Amino acid sequence: MLNLYRSVMDSNFNPLRNLPPPQRFQVMVILSIMWTTIFCAGAGAWLWYGELIVLHVLIATGIVVTGITFARASRKSQS
Repeated sequence: MLNLYRSVMDSNFNPLRNLPPPQRFQVMVILSIMWTTIFCAGAGAWLWYGELIVLHVLIATGIVVTGITFARASRKSQS
């Protein structure tokens, strides 16, 4: 479980580790703001509309964006 956590949340272990520290920090902050917005919008939609589909779509979009970000950082470090 610790390895799974580190592979996403710890910038010393995830694909962003090869970026310069200031850029790594900036990307992690932007991703954290994105995830905070997703969960707040999902909770608000659930409370307001009672629909969980919005939350699921937002989470799926967040996973895709995070995956693309990690893939690009991994590809950039390999070249």
